[in-house]
Amino acid sequence: MTGSTATLVESLRAVFGERVANPVVAGAEVTIVVPVPDLAPIMNGLRDDPALRFELLVDLCGVDYKGYGVGYEGPRFAVVYHLLSLVHNRRLRVRVFCEDDDMPRLASVIAVWPVANWFEREAFDLFGIVFEGHPDLRRILTDYGFIGHPFRKDFPLSGTVEMRYDSDRRRVIYQPVTIEPRNNVPRIVREETYGDTE
Repeated sequence: MTGSTATLVESLRAVFGERVANPVVAGAEVTIVVPVPDLAPIMNGLRDDPALRFELLVDLCGVDYKGYGVGYEGPRFAVVYHLLSLVHNRRLRVRVFCEDDDMPRLASVIAVWPVANWFEREAFDLFGIVFEGHPDLRRILTDYGFIGHPFRKDFPLSGTVEMRYDSDRRRVIYQPVTIEPRNNVPRIVREETYGDTE
């Protein structure tokens, strides 16, 4: 652990105490896991406390832990926030696990970092994670009529519907997927003399 990461871990423990129980240090990055009820006060503290001053949300992404590792039995969905302190030149990763696998939801952090707006919309669109308090939570990458959330691990690889333009109806229509499964394994050359120069 470098001096900068050790200082960050000490500052996190001093400001938040037991709410941030075990910061994990990997390389030069610190990761903390925040309980859902503490999300809003901890995010505000990360931004506003003079010892921390994480004034920039660099990224926010959803994660689906279904089938993660051998014997993993924790929550399925999480949201990971990547923060940057320009004042202290430090980075921090904050992971929050959603409590309900069937309807994953967290509080929005737009009031803390307005840039979270489109990031939260993306996580909603691709993973189905609902951000309570978001002013305009709607799809951002898929079509409004899209069914499902394509980054979930149980989403079919070929999707469920396809969209095409129907010249008879003069509009875009949706229909069940017509892609036939095929073998995508490359052929292996088995000729005994393959590659010989003579």
